[in-house]
Amino acid sequence: MLDKAKAHFRLIPYEADESDLSAVHVAEQLGQPVEQVFKTLVLRGNQSGYFVCIIPGADELDLKKAAKISGNKNCDLIPMKDLLPVTGYIRGACSPVGMKKRFPTYIHETCLDFEFIFVSAGQRGLQLQISPQDLLREAKAETGILV
Repeated sequence: MLDKAKAHFRLIPYEADESDLSAVHVAEQLGQPVEQVFKTLVLRGNQSGYFVCIIPGADELDLKKAAKISGNKNCDLIPMKDLLPVTGYIRGACSPVGMKKRFPTYIHETCLDFEFIFVSAGQRGLQLQISPQDLLREAKAETGILV
């Protein structure tokens, strides 16, 4: 999908640790600042249904901000058991690109501070290094304040 779109990206392998799937661990493995390694979270809003938030790895998602940007009164992370059926991905490998369906997607605005960011490439042990502009375009995402 990214090749077809002529997006500028690289696939970067790292040593996955099943006991620590955090973005902080991924950043350490990649030797990159954690602010540049983003995690993909899937939520369900009371009005919009499923949507995706992509935030810097060490940060916590602000559910009120996520609800507001997505046009909901409230929202919550989906249960872990629903992640695979909804997205096609497992925990620690949820990529904002290539989900089963395209969901409204929001990326924390600090992504624009970097020439490239890292997000999951869809499997544990593999990250996607991509320019924020290419990710915004390919995920049909918008930026906002999410943390």
